[in-house]
Amino acid sequence: MHSNQVWRLIPLLEADGNVQMAIDRWLLEQHYSRKHPPTLRFYTWSPPAISLGYHQRQFPEHWQHLTWQGQKLDLVRRPTGGRAVLHQGDLTYAVVTSGLTGNRLQVYEKICEFLIQGWRSLGVELHYGTAGRSYIHNPNCFGTATSADLVLPDSTKLIGSAQLRRGGVILQHGSIRLQPDAELFTQVFGAESFMTVQLPQNLSIEKIIAALVAAASDCFDMQIEVKPLSPSEWEEILAKPISEAGSQVI
Repeated sequence: MHSNQVWRLIPLLEADGNVQMAIDRWLLEQHYSRKHPPTLRFYTWSPPAISLGYHQRQFPEHWQHLTWQGQKLDLVRRPTGGRAVLHQGDLTYAVVTSGLTGNRLQVYEKICEFLIQGWRSLGVELHYGTAGRSYIHNPNCFGTATSADLVLPDSTKLIGSAQLRRGGVILQHGSIRLQPDAELFTQVFGAESFMTVQLPQNLSIEKIIAALVAAASDCFDMQIEVKPLSPSEWEEILAKPISEAGSQVI
């Protein structure tokens, strides 16, 4: 990565899952076409949703009929691999960048460094999870921690990430569990999979984002330009499903 590169920071955005995934795909395409700088963004899903990994074909039938607080849960497919994630009470980050060297895990770790550093500045120590054999059989992304996931000292998973490469360009996004609803989580994944997330009190989403942005500036040696999506960019994003040809999903 080039020293002191300017990255775009898109302010916190709340939207439905299909729109959020379309934005992430669009940012990947734009950076791949060299029309757009590396980007960092944070977002939330409204209505709450279950996102399925790109290759995940099997999931419980009842997921299509779930509701939470009177809203039907969305079922959304991610452009990235991995298992199902419940997006409720979470904050999602997305990084689109290029020029990273190394194998898949090394790239994950280079990108995850800002998450570790940012949470450390908030008084939370994270480390990489280790995958058990149960991963393949578990439809729930947060039921098992793989080496690409970040867990708290009590082994509760805080952040699960997934990645998509296109040429030398990488989209990595991940869900940070802040206040998951135990009852909804249990409805989706079963009682044995829910573990309460123990985080310091009084951490607002704004404070978390500020800490993660500061850490990203340091880890990626970047300058940040805050720039919301413009009306013409929104038009492009919402105009058509973006082709994923030539993408390698992992």
